[in-house]
Amino acid sequence: MAARGHVQDPNDRRLRPIYDYLDNGNNKMAIQQADKLLKKHKDLHCAKVLKAIGLQRTGKQDEAFALAQEVTALEPTDDNSLQALTILYREMHRPELVTKLYEAAVKKVPNSEEYHSHLFMAYARVGEYKKMQQAGMALYKIVPKNPYYFWSVMSLIMQSISAQDENLSKTMFLPLAERMVEKMVKEDKIEAEAEVELYYMILERLEKYQEALDVVRGKLGEKLTSELQSRENKCMAMYKKLSKWPECNALSRRLLLKNSDDWQFYIIYFDSVFQLIDKSWTPPAEGEHSLEGEVHYSTEQAVKFIEERITEEAKSSRPLRGPYLAKLELIRRLRHRGCNDEYKLGDPEELMFQYFKKFGDKPCCFTDLKVFVDLLPSTQCTKFISQLLGIIPLSASEEGKLALPADIKALQQHLCVVQLTRLLGLYHTIDKKQKLSVVRELMLRYQHGLEFGKSCLKTELQFSDYYCLLAVHLLLDMWLEAGEEMAVWQSLTLLEEGLTHSPSNAQFKLLLIRIYCMLGAFEPVVELYSSLDAKHIQHDTIGYLLTRYAEALGQYAAASQSCNFALRFFHSNQKDTSEYIIQAYKYGAFEKIPEFIAFRNRLNASLHFAQVRTERMLLDLLLEANISTSLEESIKSMSLSPEEDDILWKDLHDNRDLTVLFNWDPKDRDISEEHRKLSLEEETIWLQIRSLTLRLVSGLPTLSHTVHPKNSEKTSENGVSSKIDTIRSLLQQLEVAVDSGKQFLEQKIQYPVLGPPPTRMAGFFSNGSCQCQSSLFYLVSDIYELDTNGLDSTEIQERIGNCFKSLLEQLTDLFNKCKGDLMEVRDGILKTHPNILENLVFFVETMSITLWVSSYCDSVLRPFKSSLQKKKKKKKETSVVMPPVFTSFLDYVTELQTLTSNVIDHIKGLEIILTALKLEELSIDDTLLSQEEKKFTKTVQGKVQSSYQHSIQEIGELLKKRLDTIKKLKI
Repeated sequence: MAARGHVQDPNDRRLRPIYDYLDNGNNKMAIQQADKLLKKHKDLHCAKVLKAIGLQRTGKQDEAFALAQEVTALEPTDDNSLQALTILYREMHRPELVTKLYEAAVKKVPNSEEYHSHLFMAYARVGEYKKMQQAGMALYKIVPKNPYYFWSVMSLIMQSISAQDENLSKTMFLPLAERMVEKMVKEDKIEAEAEVELYYMILERLEKYQEALDVVRGKLGEKLTSELQSRENKCMAMYKKLSKWPECNALSRRLLLKNSDDWQFYIIYFDSVFQLIDKSWTPPAEGEHSLEGEVHYSTEQAVKFIEERITEEAKSSRPLRGPYLAKLELIRRLRHRGCNDEYKLGDPEELMFQYFKKFGDKPCCFTDLKVFVDLLPSTQCTKFISQLLGIIPLSASEEGKLALPADIKALQQHLCVVQLTRLLGLYHTIDKKQKLSVVRELMLRYQHGLEFGKSCLKTELQFSDYYCLLAVHLLLDMWLEAGEEMAVWQSLTLLEEGLTHSPSNAQFKLLLIRIYCMLGAFEPVVELYSSLDAKHIQHDTIGYLLTRYAEALGQYAAASQSCNFALRFFHSNQKDTSEYIIQAYKYGAFEKIPEFIAFRNRLNASLHFAQVRTERMLLDLLLEANISTSLEESIKSMSLSPEEDDILWKDLHDNRDLTVLFNWDPKDRDISEEHRKLSLEEETIWLQIRSLTLRLVSGLPTLSHTVHPKNSEKTSENGVSSKIDTIRSLLQQLEVAVDSGKQFLEQKIQYPVLGPPPTRMAGFFSNGSCQCQSSLFYLVSDIYELDTNGLDSTEIQERIGNCFKSLLEQLTDLFNKCKGDLMEVRDGILKTHPNILENLVFFVETMSITLWVSSYCDSVLRPFKSSLQKKKKKKKETSVVMPPVFTSFLDYVTELQTLTSNVIDHIKGLEIILTALKLEELSIDDTLLSQEEKKFTKTVQGKVQSSYQHSIQEIGELLKKRLDTIKKLKI
């Protein structure tokens, strides 16, 4: 720990054993050692704080906090105590307390550079930009060092970024920051590159582009040396902002003469050429064309320039791709503009053929050409592929049937052609028999390619892995488009086999995750996702592949674990980003600070974060809350409130990487921008429904019934009436969200095969869960009305009775949707029905909400019955006519019990059928797979079967708990 560096402190020797225990994770011994030390040295504040750290880490947060506050109240100024308290408060996620700590220390030791800088960093952690500015200037006055002055300037920029009023930002904060830097410029005190970067940032934000350009081109610009072409890039950015296209053109041209392989400058060069053509720009009669030199302002000059780059490339010691691709880019732009000059550059088909000859053995060849395939006429695609195949050196195999590559270069060339074949849509036009023939050929090539990778390490990919992936994509087409059930087992078989040869291939794992989830098997997915070893931001970008299916497939324990895993990342983001910001201040990387803050905000507003948070809370209630009392405790522990909505709906950001799975589909079958928008819309509607459901459930315990039903003053006084208003308002919002969902589903959107996975919304509506859950929340409103008005109204009682009957019918319908086998063998092929599993999960959830609402009904009706029985005793009547609502409720609870028992029996039946299904006896009549591969098919089918069994067991266990609780519902 940091405090141990100060050897001059005589207490260091005494504290060292406690530090060692804490560093080694031996917290109990650290507490004991601290207690021993405090007996001898009662005023050793640091020992108390170290004890508090030990208590915090052993889960005794309240004791730790009390001890820390005790020391904080003494306003310590010794470095050991301050550092230890800083560590403790950060572990407690209370960074605001650190600021109080150093504010007190700075008052007592006003000339300490160290304490002032610690105070500045404490403010940085909590985003107190105004105080940061003041702390920076106070620090500069004590120790006049440039970094401290510019900390204050940067804090002004941060105030401008965070200001709600943009006008205030541009009229007060930024001009003040500009004046502060200009003062240093005039006094010739600018020392570091970071200070010039900061000046440039201020001018850019003030839209003073000409002044920013002058800074970069002037004497100060000479300090911009840490990044390659830093000055040129900044000049280019300003020229574009100022629409100085001649300068843009001349500078990009000059940079391309230096490095003709830098693609970004080709793009700027072409942009500027066409801007100048559109403006009919001509160079001045005398002098330079522009500040940056010669300018190209016609198509002829651009064509000539690109031709010259290709000629120069021929003399280069290593082949450069840039000039050849620039030629294709120029053709594409000319064609887009409807120019007739493209013929001067040559035929695109021939140019791509020549490019393939030169770079076809490089893995990047496919991605390079992918951008330009739309230049090929559709009638020429087959001819183009044949032309490419014609130049690949392939040698005939032993059987004499298949020509195979002799080396890795030939294999890469052939792979590139196969990828282009799929991209051009040639595989989509062939029939089933031809597709199977192609799959067989691709797998033979894959097996052959493994010969070249015998020396590969486990962490390396096999050269021929793409053959396997392409074969699987063809099989997926057959499964999802033609309903060929056999194809899905074949695709899983090939991927599992591929994974044994390439254990680190992320694409194999991601595709396996996706297919297993589509089949409703979550068990194998957990291990696969874990082996991906997703890092940091990937928990947000690819985490949806796991969390979308976690709860939906009935594996509640694994779902809980998956949600926790994702939430841990999101919660640590706040703390981690603060540390990045502090490091950026320390090292003068000022331009990174706004980026870090934007990154943090983007993660806080993440769609995936909101989804996981909501689903995790619903899942916790499902697993822990059995009756109203435990529901109340669970809701309290989650700090849930029906009135509060913590989702940033307006700023919701979709951070999902929808292209994480490699794809070679043609443009018309690929994920489009429209698909992304529709998927985000669907996810948002579904999140609204789930969030409102959670808030409605959290409102149930707040509707505690009143002792005097008709005493409306009492009702208003204890706030219950406002609570029911909240419930009714949420119910209206839910109705709106449900209507939006139904309208969305009416569009019948089909996403691409490997596009965004659809939400659970379609199943939620079609199986009746939605209608049933809405009815339950309307019943809450009716029960509340009964509670308020008493038993006099027969109309309310009748309405509640009808509602009970309707609910039972809806639950029975939902149960009927859960009937059927999860797995069955039909015509020798194993078929799966994952929708039954999803319906069962919805049934359990709906039954849980039914139970919580029924528990509320019970809590309302019970006092009424007690009151009636007391009246009966007073009047000494042998029988009192019970109001119909009691009979209705008892009948309803009895029927509920019967229905739940029937579902449990059905689940037992499913378990028996699944166990009895002997997959090893299933003859796999598949000519596509070898005997070795058929073993993988057995394994794959076994994994799906085992996962189904696991899901069914967990669903059954949860329903048994619900049944036990239903039995207790007797008024």
